[in-house]
Amino acid sequence: MRSKSVLVISVLTLSLSAAAAGPAATAVPVAKPIDAANFDPAVRPCEDFYQYAVGGWVKANPVPADKSRWGSFEELADRNRAVLKTILEETSAKTDWPKGSVKQKVGDFFASGMDVAAIEKAGTKPLEPWLAKVDALKSRGELPKLLAELHARRLGAGYGFFVMQDQKESTRYLPMLGQGGLGLPDRDYYLKDDAKSKEIREKYLAHVAKMLELLGEAPEAAKAKAAVVMDLETKLAKASRTRVELRDPERNYNKTSVAALASEAPGYDWKAYLAAAGVPGVTELNVRQPEFAKAFAEMAAKEPLDSWKAYLRWHLVRATADLLPKRFDEEAFAFYGRTLNGVPEQEERWKRVQAMTDRSLGEALGQLYVEKAFPAKSKERMKALVENLRAALKGRIEAAPWMGAETKKAALTKLAAFGVKIGYPDTWRDYSALPVSRASYFENVVAANAFEVKRNLGKIGKPVDRTEWGMTPPTVNAYYSPTMNEIVFPAGILQPPFFWADGDDAVNYGGIGVVIGHEMTHGFDDSGSRYDAQGNLKNWWTDEDRKAYDARTALVAKQFDGYRALPDQSVNGKLTLGENVSDLGGLKISWEALGKALGKDPNAAEKIDGFTPGQRFFLGYANVWRNNIRDEALRVRLNTDPHSPGRYRVLGPLSALPEFQAAFGCAAGSAMVMPEAERPGIW
Repeated sequence: MRSKSVLVISVLTLSLSAAAAGPAATAVPVAKPIDAANFDPAVRPCEDFYQYAVGGWVKANPVPADKSRWGSFEELADRNRAVLKTILEETSAKTDWPKGSVKQKVGDFFASGMDVAAIEKAGTKPLEPWLAKVDALKSRGELPKLLAELHARRLGAGYGFFVMQDQKESTRYLPMLGQGGLGLPDRDYYLKDDAKSKEIREKYLAHVAKMLELLGEAPEAAKAKAAVVMDLETKLAKASRTRVELRDPERNYNKTSVAALASEAPGYDWKAYLAAAGVPGVTELNVRQPEFAKAFAEMAAKEPLDSWKAYLRWHLVRATADLLPKRFDEEAFAFYGRTLNGVPEQEERWKRVQAMTDRSLGEALGQLYVEKAFPAKSKERMKALVENLRAALKGRIEAAPWMGAETKKAALTKLAAFGVKIGYPDTWRDYSALPVSRASYFENVVAANAFEVKRNLGKIGKPVDRTEWGMTPPTVNAYYSPTMNEIVFPAGILQPPFFWADGDDAVNYGGIGVVIGHEMTHGFDDSGSRYDAQGNLKNWWTDEDRKAYDARTALVAKQFDGYRALPDQSVNGKLTLGENVSDLGGLKISWEALGKALGKDPNAAEKIDGFTPGQRFFLGYANVWRNNIRDEALRVRLNTDPHSPGRYRVLGPLSALPEFQAAFGCAAGSAMVMPEAERPGIW
């Protein structure tokens, strides 16, 4: 599901979508579950079901000027944001909330972000102490201490350091060291030689130089330092694993001692870093990419100190551009928004500040959101849906002809152990130790970052908190955590078009039902299937069954490799494999659950608005994935996102489903009928 800012979650989570950054300015009304206006009647469902089901919507809904993508996720996020805007305006308008209360912190945080005059007046003063620390470096031996200080405030550079569950001992926490330190979205942006990649690198160089100029560098000096930054980051990129390689949990598990790390990655004082990070007692950690750690340590010892200073100055201003005066914020948007993603206009400020409030005080804001926007009946109906889907998956596992009895037994044990979280946490996060005032937006964000890092590192030596959530309540998304072995559905997604509290079973099973099935299937996709019922990275498959499973998933990878999303770029079937397998599984499971809920075949005769339950199921599913996306943003997603574009999340799995073909009477040879020999047939 999306790439989140809290790294400790991102490495755990398999989500529904990369999703929804931001909606248009005005909330859109909630339409009917199945709306004929969304159709393209000129296209037959058996030839291109995506175009048939949502082609009318696609034509009528161009991407808003301040967005890179517009679809169901963004529409729902828009409605959620309208609620959040009211909450934030009400709380920030009042200045006498009890000090330390949720409303005081949320209101003052939002108010500080909206105080543009104060931000302009402060200029770069909030950043200058950090720039001074960089300028004061006298030797490369001081890098560990400074990087620890920066990481403690999420001012990331060099590499990532965080705490998460030990993937082979899920009852305990383990510090993690991982690759990072890049300013472009992915290593391949530095290494590919195609014309588009070269163009982006040239514009990135110019952007880095411009940002350094804004910090006071002379133009020529800024250009020279930008070239140094590019050189350093390119070396880091060469040492980094690809996105596909990062999907292999076994390769990313390399638990070792701190002493061994110092020996195997010499040139950088790892012990000094840990001491400065406030965890001097750490004796072991997981070095997720050992080759990167070794390369970084070598660079720390050999690259000129002035190169590191240029690099750190750049990453400081990059990390804080949206907290600084308008000239910094606009330049950052010019590159990351306009150049990389093709977005003509920046979002209104309140939306950007709302997003930062959610990132910084997510459960405090979520508490206020839930009070206003989440009815209790939604949670109860979701519980019933989840158990219906669990029963359906149990039946699919038991009936799988390619899976032996021993593996089935372990799979059923894992399924029975699935934890479920719906709506919002039972206990809200305590923010009492986080100071928030109206005085400085910059300081509020940095303090919130420091609070979160301290909370994360403070897990070392404590029991695993199984009540913790990896998403905030207003989030339009869902996820599966392999180490927790749980599926999680925030309140934000439990609304149309995913979930209709009063809707018919067919559209709900085609929407949120498939979402539930999707997250459940993540427990058995090519990555999640390597974790057992307790969330441990442990092989519970027979060799024969794993071989049979891999042969089937290979068909999925091959299918999606064949989808050309841009004239010069296809979907990466290996990068998107886990999500594509989960879409297919989610559809099969939810279809079966719908049949049980109806007590009959969903393709039975009774109709609503002219469609059988089976047809409404698939139409509901297609509506979830309707979207328009700018070519530039699509290119970024094809390079970095483990989710396929929405169009292919409809065409791909449905063409492999006999149930779909029966629902719409698709004959062999139709575009939406995959030859039987090519069908993966997993669940």
